[in-house]
Amino acid sequence: MRISTNQIYDTGALGIQRNQSTLYKLQNQLSSGRRVLTPEDDPVAAAQALLVTQTKEVNGQHVENQGNASGQLGLLDSQLSSLTDLLQNVRERVIQAGNTGTLNNSDRQALATELESRLGELLGIANSQNGSGDYLFSGFKGATLPFAIDASLAAVAPASTSPYGYFGDDGERLLQVSASRQMAVNVSGADLFMNVKGGNGTFATATGGNIAGGINQGTAMIDVGSVLDQQKWQVAVNGFAWSTPTNPALQIRFSVAAGVSTYELYDISTPATPVAISAPAPFTPGQAIPFASTSPPAASVTDFGSQVVVKEQPADGDTFVIEPSSSQSLFQTMQSLIGILRTPIASPSYTTTQFGNDLGTQLTNLDQGLNNVSRVQATVGTRMRELDSLGSTSSDLDIQYQQSLSKLQDLDFAKAISEFTLQQTYLEAAQKSFAQISGLSLFQYL
Repeated sequence: MRISTNQIYDTGALGIQRNQSTLYKLQNQLSSGRRVLTPEDDPVAAAQALLVTQTKEVNGQHVENQGNASGQLGLLDSQLSSLTDLLQNVRERVIQAGNTGTLNNSDRQALATELESRLGELLGIANSQNGSGDYLFSGFKGATLPFAIDASLAAVAPASTSPYGYFGDDGERLLQVSASRQMAVNVSGADLFMNVKGGNGTFATATGGNIAGGINQGTAMIDVGSVLDQQKWQVAVNGFAWSTPTNPALQIRFSVAAGVSTYELYDISTPATPVAISAPAPFTPGQAIPFASTSPPAASVTDFGSQVVVKEQPADGDTFVIEPSSSQSLFQTMQSLIGILRTPIASPSYTTTQFGNDLGTQLTNLDQGLNNVSRVQATVGTRMRELDSLGSTSSDLDIQYQQSLSKLQDLDFAKAISEFTLQQTYLEAAQKSFAQISGLSLFQYL
């Protein structure tokens, strides 16, 4: 076989280039610490590494969203704590105002002025914003001031009625905090500030005035009442033959004759035509009065599964009203308290007993507001605890993804260094052999 000088040079140069290329690849692997630099190095591992990398990046985005959600919920929790402190302070002042034996009308006027300041603070919390300028309690309408005076309410509302309306919505701002979990990072202002059940949450009690005219004349005080059997209450309310089902109400009417007190229950859904639903029963101050219909319009005894306690002594014709609980805003409760404190106590137009009953009713509503804030804050706290758990899970997943990538891509340094050294030897041998072979020519011997 004849081998030309060109063949010798080409073959030698090709061998050197091949060894240099392999050495260069090993050098890049050693410098980067990665075994798979391009898909041709290991097509299967490269494809798997791409999939794992994408999944890892999605998990990283979830971690970032968790951080954002935690920050927003933390701000929300801070505002709810401030709201709780404010309402607790208001409650202390209301209890203080109940000391009619030590406070006069001027003292109550001063407390009313303080509550007006607290009402301004309440409005400030309700309209608080986050760092981006979005309102915390406006639902989806982050740029809309959620609470402001409603002109339609302000035009007709008496001084004791709140003119504040809600202009946000009930939307939840959701963040994707895991592959299968979206978390709300806001609270509806309507749910927190506006939709607070009055009374004990099932029904509300209040004075009803004397049937002869004016306010109650006795010293009787009614409590918030209690539901002994929620199922009985619901069945009775749904099935009872209210005169006007859209405005159901019961009345406890007292009669006093010859020193003996009795009471009857009336259906006053239609105020112009009250209907007696129970026979007269003896009354003793401090007695629990059960709600039960024992006469028409009910065909048989209807047990409402609830009761109230009336303390002290009612006058003849005094009444109390019981209505299913309706929603009342915190602003309304504050406005009502201010109105009660600003009303001078002067018999017979506004007695100490009437003041105590009115104040007790609104104190109950304030407690319902506090309970509602606690409920919402507990929900926020639950979300924050869930974020902590999701954060731990995401960290574990990130470690697993990193380990998978390491197995697919990372370099075995001991093996690579050994191959690098061996390849250097190959290259040196190729270079030396080429130098010697390329020097062999017939022209050297001619």
